[in-house]
Amino acid sequence: MPTELPEVPVSSEQHLRRRAVLVAPGSDERKAGKALASAVDEVVLDLEDAVTAAQKDAARELVAPLVREHGAARTVSVRINGRGTPWFEDDLRTCAALGDALASIVIPKVESADDLVEADRILGDSTVPVQALIETPAGVQRIDEIVAGPRVAGVIIGYADLGASLGRARTAAPEHWLYVQDRVLHAARAAGVQAIDGPFLGIADDDDFRHSVQWVSDLGFDGKWVIHPAQITSAAAAFTPTDDQVDAARKVLAALEEAENRGAGAAQLDGQMLDEAVAVAARRTLSKIGA
Repeated sequence: MPTELPEVPVSSEQHLRRRAVLVAPGSDERKAGKALASAVDEVVLDLEDAVTAAQKDAARELVAPLVREHGAARTVSVRINGRGTPWFEDDLRTCAALGDALASIVIPKVESADDLVEADRILGDSTVPVQALIETPAGVQRIDEIVAGPRVAGVIIGYADLGASLGRARTAAPEHWLYVQDRVLHAARAAGVQAIDGPFLGIADDDDFRHSVQWVSDLGFDGKWVIHPAQITSAAAAFTPTDDQVDAARKVLAALEEAENRGAGAAQLDGQMLDEAVAVAARRTLSKIGA
């Protein structure tokens, strides 16, 4: 049975929801099919890490019809092979031909805006957006130029490759990544693109996983990649406002509107002064439910 997620409407003018993003190997039709049948917000069909060199062309041929079949009804993206690999251009041209069925192209190991400019050139007249995977110290260092690159709709932290480059243990706690997380989040917010946390390096929906999800949700991220369907519900719930939070946000905005209509210079609610910072937080809460 598909995992049930909270029903949250979303406006077409807003970013696509990416509370929980499930990655599936593009070379395995059974696993890809199960991912596409799940209730996750976005499915990323992977042509890169999950596919051996000998399977690259076959995986591309398998993924294209899956996107065409499922892309109209749900959010489906494709992670391609990176710039400098033999498959980069063919992957991009295949994605460009998928039209509106494809939600985005995930480009791995983005280290500068040059990677995005080259992808944009190859994509030509296609309007498909891209998400940039930040997986190297150089990518973290140049995150400000990356988020301003062509077509960028979001950035994702890739912990496995980044940790290997840094010499950081795979078991490092979420708090040990705070510099990278804040760096990426600040750049994303300044550019108006989504900030998505990369996968927890484990497949269980356990306390360690839930702590890592809650950590980045509290920091302000928009969602998280997961690598096992068992993790979908916990990830989505962490990025979904509770009924009480939604009600409080609506009360804040209503109090501010009422004060403005009265010509009052300040607004209060439950004994607390309300200002623009409180209003911004309230609007962000409501944006997560499409209100």
